Amino acid sequence: MKKLVIIPTYNEKANISKLISKIQSLKIPDLDILFIDDNSPDGTGKIISSFRKEIPNLLLIEREGKLGLGTAYIMGFKYGLKHGYDYIAQMDADFSHNPKDLRIFFEKIKEYDWIIGSRYVSGINVVNWPLRRLILSKGANVYTKIVTGLPIKDSTAGFKCWNRKVLATIDLDAIKSRGYSFQIEMNYRAWKAGFTSFEQSIVFIDRTIGQSKMSRNIVYEAVWMVWRLVFWNLLGKIKTVSTPHDNS
Repeated sequence: MKKLVIIPTYNEKANISKLISKIQSLKIPDLDILFIDDNSPDGTGKIISSFRKEIPNLLLIEREGKLGLGTAYIMGFKYGLKHGYDYIAQMDADFSHNPKDLRIFFEKIKEYDWIIGSRYVSGINVVNWPLRRLILSKGANVYTKIVTGLPIKDSTAGFKCWNRKVLATIDLDAIKSRGYSFQIEMNYRAWKAGFTSFEQSIVFIDRTIGQSKMSRNIVYEAVWMVWRLVFWNLLGKIKTVSTPHDNS
């Protein structure tokens, strides 16, 4: 089964070499690594490109500027569907997501439609976060569940693995979120389409190198997005599609 892991990057030069090495050391069969770099001023894209000659399963898409996390993943999902990948994972580049968990994800995805690397399914598994950030994250998940009814404890999690049939069914062109609310929107649309999820417990370790991409605008987008999803659903706008890439 062909596997792809999508990793958006912006100013991650301090982490990228080590991350590539860690993922390669897992020796996961038929796994390609796709980096989507938003023209990082620190040269992250150039570092990734320098590894490509010696690592044939390393892929890179370079974009013109900082276009948002959501659009990066949509581009990666479309790439994965177009090129016939069966399982498509997504993760951060800053080691807040442990690459070793990819092995578990690619096993679990054989039983479920999508896997969520959950910080809250077995208590609170977060390291190095200030109390304010933890309250914001946990509160956002409770808020999302109350407003939307989404039966997921960590709907804002960014470490996931998808069966291609889910991504081929969701109308990716209709996705509106650009920041972290993208995670909520994808979960909601997959749930409404009738797919099954599994929350795999992970330990989330906040980045120790580089800067967080969280901003006030990203928080505001998430606050309003959950209501938009509910209204869109009531109006029948949460639609699914059948793409020519879905051969599963």
